[in-house]
Amino acid sequence: MRIAVPNKGRLHDPTIDLLERAGLHVANGTDRQLYAETVDPDVTLLFVRAADVPAYVADGAADMGITGFDQVQESGVELHDLLDLGFGRCRLVLAAPETNSLSSVADLEGGTVATEFPGVAEGFFADREIDPEIVEVSGATELTPLVDIADAIIDITSTGTTLRVNGLEVLEEVLESSVKLVARPDVAEEPKVEQIRTALQSVLSAEGRRYLMMNVPEGSLAEVREVIPGLGGPTVMDIAGTDAVAVHAVVDQRDVFEAINDVKAEGASDILVTEIERLVE
Repeated sequence: MRIAVPNKGRLHDPTIDLLERAGLHVANGTDRQLYAETVDPDVTLLFVRAADVPAYVADGAADMGITGFDQVQESGVELHDLLDLGFGRCRLVLAAPETNSLSSVADLEGGTVATEFPGVAEGFFADREIDPEIVEVSGATELTPLVDIADAIIDITSTGTTLRVNGLEVLEEVLESSVKLVARPDVAEEPKVEQIRTALQSVLSAEGRRYLMMNVPEGSLAEVREVIPGLGGPTVMDIAGTDAVAVHAVVDQRDVFEAINDVKAEGASDILVTEIERLVE
């Protein structure tokens, strides 16, 4: 099973970190390698440009891929969306200089739009039956309206700061993007694909959660159950030779502070809170 992942840039490190936490340790991996083995002998990573990941998967060079949703949309290939990995969040927006007369998408009829995402741009305007000229650029997109190359741009933004610094304002959001785990439709149901998806999902499910353990007198169990803010019913186990039970629960980390005080007030003791590395739901 080959997984295409970004070889550099802002998506590379979070991707490798997530794979490591999911148990897919990269053996001697560096950003200069074209591929790397993992601790699973059946899984190999291919290091390619984030923009090329969809094509590698669609063409069969890789079976799965990790890249931004914006790159998948730009590629135009049909891939199965397995999982939102929750990082690399951004927006693709249509923006124009604050000083010009453009106030809506319709004002770009017959105009010029610069972008690194011509495929997405063409689809966006086609849906609105507007026909501007699309100019593909490979960088410094925000500069193009300032040097009269384009009337507007379609570009990625996270906070909007770069747009504002360059005197641009957002006319409309084109799409929201985050990093996705994708696969070719013909392999999406294979057991190894599901195993990898489950491993990654278990890491995401564990984020922001804590494992709460305590001893509780049997007579106080009902009261303790009432105050535990668990994501499901707590697990209760007998403790040999005592009239107490062990209670375990998964709780949101934001609830831990109050939960400890609440269960202690109801008679719980020996309270232990630990981090959760992976949680398979």
